[in-house]
Amino acid sequence: MLVMFAESILVCCVCVKVEMIKIMNCRIKRALISVSDKHGIVEFASSLHKLGVEIISTGGTYKFLQQNSIPVVEVASITGFPEILDGRVKTLHPKIHGAILARRDDKNHLAQLDDHDIVGIDLVCVNLYPFESTINNPESSFAEAIENIDIGGPAMIRSSSKNYHDVVVVVNSHDYQNVIDQLNASGDVAIDLRLYLARKAFAHTAYYDSLISNYLAKKLPFEFPEQLTIPAQLVQTLRYGENSHQIAAFYKDSGNIDGLLASFKQIQGKELSYNNLTDADTAWECVKQYTSSAACVIVKHANPCSVALGKNVKDSYLKAFSGDPVSSFGGIIAFNAAVDKDTAEALTEQFCEVVIAPSYTEDALAVLYKKPNVRVLILHLAKQYNAFDVKRIGGGLLIQTLENKALDQDELKVVTKEQPTLSMLSDLEFAWSVARFVKSNAIVLVKNHQTIGIGAGQMSRIDSTKIAMNKAQQFGFEVKDSVVASDAFFPFRDNVDLLASNGVAAVIQPGGSIKDNDVFSASDEHGMVMVLTGYRAFRH
Repeated sequence: MLVMFAESILVCCVCVKVEMIKIMNCRIKRALISVSDKHGIVEFASSLHKLGVEIISTGGTYKFLQQNSIPVVEVASITGFPEILDGRVKTLHPKIHGAILARRDDKNHLAQLDDHDIVGIDLVCVNLYPFESTINNPESSFAEAIENIDIGGPAMIRSSSKNYHDVVVVVNSHDYQNVIDQLNASGDVAIDLRLYLARKAFAHTAYYDSLISNYLAKKLPFEFPEQLTIPAQLVQTLRYGENSHQIAAFYKDSGNIDGLLASFKQIQGKELSYNNLTDADTAWECVKQYTSSAACVIVKHANPCSVALGKNVKDSYLKAFSGDPVSSFGGIIAFNAAVDKDTAEALTEQFCEVVIAPSYTEDALAVLYKKPNVRVLILHLAKQYNAFDVKRIGGGLLIQTLENKALDQDELKVVTKEQPTLSMLSDLEFAWSVARFVKSNAIVLVKNHQTIGIGAGQMSRIDSTKIAMNKAQQFGFEVKDSVVASDAFFPFRDNVDLLASNGVAAVIQPGGSIKDNDVFSASDEHGMVMVLTGYRAFRH
C-alpha cells in the first residue's frame, strides 16, 4: 500500500513538473480573445489558461468566458477607458494595438512599450460580427446590417497578421487545436503555421470587406464597380479539373443562393467532378425556366443534347431521351418537378452521371439507390440568378450581366406572308428557350415541345443546321411541320433553303443580317413562317 501511495505521489509530481515546464516554456504569455462565433472557444481558452497564458477579452466574450469559469481580464481595465458608443469603440486604443504591433526584435519598440506601460499581446483570437448571416436573413433591415459591420475586429486581425512573427492570429475555430498542439509540444507556434494563419486572416478580412462592398452596391443604381471583389467560400477540392492533369476546387458564393446550383444537396452517388458541375449548371438553368409543364433537360459536354416538355415527369424524360438517345448516354439530367418511381425506373434503364430535381418520392429514391454511382441532387426550384456572368481570360476577367431576357410575344415580328399558328408559336418559343443554352452557332429543331435535332458550336451556321437535320433523320423523326430556332441571324439564304427542303414550317431568329431581305424572300418562296426576336442569344 505504502509503495503504491509513493508511486502515486511520484506520478503526480512528474505530471505537475511537466505542466510547469510547459508553462515556463510557452512563448505565448498573453492572448486577446473576442469572438462572435463562440464554437470551441471555451476549450481553446481553457487550454491557453493551463499553459499559463493571461487572457484578456471584451464585452460578450468576456462575460461568456467568466460564466465558464475561465480567468479573464476585461479590456477596459487595461485601456483605462470604458466601451463607448454602444460597443462601437472597445479595442481601438494604443494599449491594444501597440501591444499587438510592437516588434519584439526592435529595442526601440520595446522601450516605447515600457515608456507607455504597455504589455505585449502574443496571440489574437478574433472572428467578426455576423454581417453575412445578418444580410442573409430576409427579415433583417439595412440599419441592422450597418450595425453588424465590425470595425475593431478587422483592425486587430490586420495588426496581428502584419506582425505574425511575434503574434499568432486565429480567426477560425478549425485552427484552435493545431495551435494548442504546437504550444503543448514545443511552447511555441512554428513560423510556417504563423504565416499560414496570417494569410488566412487577411483572406478573412478581405472576404468580410467584399461582403460589405457588394451589399452596399445593391442599394445603389446598377454599375460595374471600379474594383471588383467576388466573395466565395471553398466548399471542396475536386478530384481533378476538366482533365486529369488539372487540379480544381468548388467555391460557393456568399449571400442567398437558394435556387442556384451551388445550393444543391447531394443525397447519393460518387463525388461530383468539375465537368459534372459545369454541365449540371447548364441543365439546371435551362430546366428551371419552364414553369407551366413538366420538363426534362439532358446535357452532355456543356450543351443540351435534348429537351422536352411532357404531360408528366416521366413523359418529359422519355421524350427528351428519345430526342437524342446516343448523346444522352452518360448525360446530366435535370427535372423541374418531383421525380416519381416510374420516372426513376425509366432513368435506371440508361446510364446517366447526375440527376437533379426539386424533390424525389421515397419509392423513387429506393429505385435510384440500386444505382449507387449515380449522383442524385436536390435543388429548390427558385427564379434566382447570378448578378454577373464571369469569364477568365489571360490576365483579367470579363464581366457581363446575364442573358436571361424573357421572350415577349408582343415584341416578336413576323416578316413573312405566312403567319404562325398558336401551336407553332408555342413551339417557336420553346425552341428559342433551348437555343439560349446551346453553344453558338446554335440551331435547335423542335416539334411538339420536343427537340428532335440540335446543332451546336460550329464555326458556320450552315454546318450547325446540317447537324441538327442529320440528328433528326438519324433518330427517325418526321421533320415536316417542325420549327427551328437560330441563336443569331442567318447570314445567307442557304440555311432557309436547307430547312425548307426538309419540311420545316417556321423559323425564329434575331434578324439583323445585311442579307435579311434575301432570307425573308427565301422564306416566302418556300411558304415558311419567319419570326424575329430582335436580339440574339450567343453563348460562348
